[in-house]
Amino acid sequence: MEGKTKGVIMLSAGGTGGHLFPAEALAHELKGRGYTPVLVTDKRAERFTAGFPAGGIHVVPSATLASKNPVAVLRTAWTLFRGYRQSAKLIRQIRPLAAIGFGGYPTLPPMVAATAAGVPGIVHEQNAILGRANRLLASRVQLIATGFRQVGKAADTPTLETGNPVRPMVSAVKDAAYPKRKASDRLRLVIFGGSQGARFFSEALPPALGKLSDAQRGRFSILQQAREEDEADLRKAYAGLGIEAEIAPFFANMPEEISKAHFVIARAGASSITELAVIGRPSLLVPLPGSLDGDQAANAIAMAEAEGAYVVKQAELDADRLAGFLQLALDEPEKLAGMAANAKKTGIADAARRLADCAECVISGGDITALKF
Repeated sequence: MEGKTKGVIMLSAGGTGGHLFPAEALAHELKGRGYTPVLVTDKRAERFTAGFPAGGIHVVPSATLASKNPVAVLRTAWTLFRGYRQSAKLIRQIRPLAAIGFGGYPTLPPMVAATAAGVPGIVHEQNAILGRANRLLASRVQLIATGFRQVGKAADTPTLETGNPVRPMVSAVKDAAYPKRKASDRLRLVIFGGSQGARFFSEALPPALGKLSDAQRGRFSILQQAREEDEADLRKAYAGLGIEAEIAPFFANMPEEISKAHFVIARAGASSITELAVIGRPSLLVPLPGSLDGDQAANAIAMAEAEGAYVVKQAELDADRLAGFLQLALDEPEKLAGMAANAKKTGIADAARRLADCAECVISGGDITALKF
């Protein structure tokens, strides 16, 4: 723990990039204000916490309620209870001024333990639909902070749109101008599927590009995130099409790559859309089918309505239709530049500041409903 500090603020997030990235962004803001952020998460988080400015990172037992099998439910309940006991012990040790949860079932043990101990709490919902863990916590906290305007109310807890906090590496490129391009110039195409990758894109892009002419394919420069098990086949497919492509399971500085893109193809996870909006890049969004509560489809609504992105269901995106979007991207640079500007208008670049203001408000016992952004 750090020496001179205003006090500890506990951040709790499920161990995926979608939950951890906004928590990391808030941690940087809180540290800059003199607080010590402490992260409580699950064992999946190791991949994403290298740049986390925490006074401590604590892994507690956790599980997701994903099965109706009685044995599985009991096993999950026992794991969550173990996580609660461990979290309660941690709360007594660090004595946080506030507890802020960023969603995912791993937030349940630490957030329940903190609020049971009288620690004021906030849950932050990154998606346009309130997630299951946050719904369970809603009545226990002082505020539900949201990344999107259309998130519905839960219990009688005040709700406030703060936007989704973005990491310093996103803020570093938020003012990067959209790269100018003529219709005859090469097009930088960036494709990613969130922190877990997207097999669909690895399977869909080569056939769609194959429908274009050799000359058209030669005008693409592609950077694509792909699952490790799909990487070799994708490289082979692009090589056979004569396409220059950089492929990897994970890119450490994806925001910088987004800033260099003329066009992006992505899933519609909250972090992906937030970064596209704050940086301001045109995109084709393909919501993940079967995402919990249909949150990805809901996430994409604001960007589509602002004409900053095309949104297409995966089931409706065959090779011919995808080839049409690729053709449009090549031939209409002015259209893409306009979409980039529209996307930028939907971004909230100071969400971390807003959420930190909320944290200080609940710590001081102030009127959270008086906050205006």
